[in-house]
This record gives sequence, C-alpha cells and structure tokens, in this order.
Amino acid sequence: MKRLTKSEIIFKILAYILIGLFSIMALYPVVYAFSASISGKIPYEAGKVVLLPKELNFQVYKLIYEDKGFWISYVNSLFYTTYGTAWSMLISITGAYALSKKRLLFRRQLNFFVVFTMWFNAGMVPMYLNYVNMGVANKWGIIVAFGVQAYNIILLRNYFEGVPHEIEEAATIDGATEFQMIRSIYIPMSKAAIATVTLFYATSRWNGYFWARMLLTDPMELNMQVYMRILVENYQKMFDDMPIDLPYAADSYIFAILVCSIIPVLIVYPYIQQYFAKGVNLGGVKG
Repeated sequence: MKRLTKSEIIFKILAYILIGLFSIMALYPVVYAFSASISGKIPYEAGKVVLLPKELNFQVYKLIYEDKGFWISYVNSLFYTTYGTAWSMLISITGAYALSKKRLLFRRQLNFFVVFTMWFNAGMVPMYLNYVNMGVANKWGIIVAFGVQAYNIILLRNYFEGVPHEIEEAATIDGATEFQMIRSIYIPMSKAAIATVTLFYATSRWNGYFWARMLLTDPMELNMQVYMRILVENYQKMFDDMPIDLPYAADSYIFAILVCSIIPVLIVYPYIQQYFAKGVNLGGVKG
C-alpha cells in the first residue's frame, strides 16, 4: 500500500473539511424547515428554534392532510413530472439518436439549429403569446410545449456517438430496425447518460413555477410550486381568521408544505445519483 506524502494528507484533510461544511450548509435548511414545522408557536416566534425542534407539535401536518388544495396540487405535480419526463425523454432519445448519425441528411445544419436555441430565443413576451395562441394553457399543453431542452439532447447525442459503430453494423446485418437498435443497444449502453438527463427533466418538471403560473388558469390544474406561492401570498390573512391561541406559528404551515414537497426528490435522487457524475462526464466530453 502506497504511503501518502505530507502534502497529500493535508489535501485530503482540507477536502474532507470542505465537503463536510458544504454538506452541512446544504442539509441545514431542510433540518431547520422540519424543526420549525413541528415546533410550538412560542419557542418559534421567540427565535429558540435553531436546529432541533422545541415543544413538539404536529398539528400543521394534520392541517395539510385535510387540505384538499394541497393534495390536488401534489397529484398535479406528480402528473406533470411523470408524464412530462416520459415525453421529454422520448423526444430527447430519438432526437439525439438521429443527430448522432453521420448518415442523417443535413446533420450539421440540424445540430446547429439545436445549439442555436441555447444562445438565442424570441423573448418572454413573444413566447407567452405564442403559447397562448397555440392553446397550450392547460395541463397537457404544459407537458407537450416544454418537452425538450437543447442541452439534454446534446448530452445524449455525444454519448450515443461513443457507442462502437461495429455493434450497430452487426445489428444491421441481423436485420435490426432503427427503433430496435435504440431499444436494444443504445438505451442499455447509455444508462448513465439517460439517468442523468432523466434527473434533469424530472427536477425541472417538479420545480416548474414560472410558466405554470403564467399559463395555468384552472385552480384544479395548478402544480404544487404555484400552490405554495399562492399560499405564501395569502397565508397571513388565512391565519388571521383563525383563533389567536393556536399552538403553532403561521410559518410552521409553510415549512410543513416545503418539507412535504421535497419528499419525492429525496426518495428518487439516491437511486439516480450513482449515474449522475458518470453521465455528465462521459456525455459532455465530445463537442
């Protein structure tokens, strides 16, 4: 076993210290939000809740359980994330596969147009008017209209270009169609990149706020991010109408919803994280 030099030991110690500090900085807001959501009104308003909860009180979670608006928006977010991510991956995988093939007619021009959209766009107001005129101001429109991102297509394209050409030639000789090659060769050999892009799309869909707020007018179609924003804008008025001697603070309800909103991400992310760094590195090497 190779002995570490003094400089290497110092570097490792500093690296672990920095990683530990960044981990604490990333974890603290989540811990504080959960502690504030289950703390009593008096210690919270007195500023005594710093890390651990004080005077445990879970009534805000009972309120969330009885809040139909929250559950409607929660289900809507799951719907947008599930179907939106599936649609985005379908378009991205097929598009990236086509753009990775040198035999594609006008391949260079098409690749340029994809990259061009990363540099320039029409602007927010023309995009909004375009979406409205196209009739996408509904839940299915949100899914279809925001189907792809140029960066993710390029990431997958670069990864697909790294698949050995000999494998595709062998599959062609065996009579495999384009879709069979995508399903049986490219997708199994590109799990890291596909998992990474899936994570990008899923988090974008789950956290989507701006265009959902701009385009969705039916309260039954609002996602959770928009619902939380509306709640933040009106929660003080809502709690002013309640009894004064509540055992929890008004902010505790907001913190409880924030905690509930990150649960799906905390559940899914550990399973995808193992592919994340590998997918970005391998897919982003080529130009």
